[in-house]
Amino acid sequence: MLASWPRAFPLRLHDPAAVPDQVAAYQLLFDQICLKVVQDSAIYREGWDSLPQPRFWRQAMQLPPDSVMINIAKTRQVVGYMKTMHWVQRSERAKKAFEDSIRSVYDLDRDDEIYFTTGRRHFYHFAEVLPQIDRAVEIFEEEGVDPWYAQAILLIESPGRLQFSTEGAYGAFQLMEGVAREMGLTVNDSIDERAEFDPAARGAARLIRRICLPKTRQLLAQQGLAYRETDTWFRLLVMHVYHAGIGNVRRAVRKVRSEEGGIPFFQELWQTKSRRFGNASQNYSQIILAALMELDQLLQRTGIICDALPEMRDSSAQALPEIPLSEPTLETPPQE
Repeated sequence: MLASWPRAFPLRLHDPAAVPDQVAAYQLLFDQICLKVVQDSAIYREGWDSLPQPRFWRQAMQLPPDSVMINIAKTRQVVGYMKTMHWVQRSERAKKAFEDSIRSVYDLDRDDEIYFTTGRRHFYHFAEVLPQIDRAVEIFEEEGVDPWYAQAILLIESPGRLQFSTEGAYGAFQLMEGVAREMGLTVNDSIDERAEFDPAARGAARLIRRICLPKTRQLLAQQGLAYRETDTWFRLLVMHVYHAGIGNVRRAVRKVRSEEGGIPFFQELWQTKSRRFGNASQNYSQIILAALMELDQLLQRTGIICDALPEMRDSSAQALPEIPLSEPTLETPPQE
């Protein structure tokens, strides 16, 4: 159900009690077009925005690809920055010596990994995805699926582009060929409906409704973990099933010792690897959170609220919380 936004953004991040407990679709005037987007206030109320992992990816989304963020893998603490070419040009011996110097300065174990993450600003063009989100909200609602999932997928999988992944997934919703066929799409030598937005959106919605949601419910029941399907952590776990498949997610979840869901569960899952549930899988939900927050900030900075539709004039929907985030601060990396 759609709701209209008020004309101002009165809420602030430091006042979490004022943030409404809801996920809702809203209409926003952006680039002279009234578009529907999904606002999830729970990620702020529950404190996901304060975690170092999504904060790290927000910085990566603001940094150009010619820069590298030097970070400690297990905590995503950024310890410095350098130009990408300066890192690439170093010999393997020099790279190892540099990594060892970071471990020494930060009192890390020899097994603690140091990552060198390039900026991703060139990849995440959230404004270009807004028209797709508008259409996907309608399609997912028609398919009986929470449009939160549509927005999350479109923001991070292939934002504003049509391209293949290294695994063979394709289209705005990055569907694998076999999965797309199972969900009713035509994929053969002459036609690939994964490239067509509406069929791909319906295929993604059906995949979530028929496979991802039931398998996630079953997995959590087996683990004895209580949940609500409106919980942020439940939604994120569904997205992991969408990305990595239930078998890989199941193996990783069974290694998690947390007896409750929520942030504690995910903080452990983000440190857990199991066969094909590796670094890319761990990052997946972190990037979703970061993208949702970056989109919120974009809309607050540039959006104008649409006039309420007649049937919505009595709506009591709240505005997005304002999310202050400074530009990445360049630090001096440890010396070799």
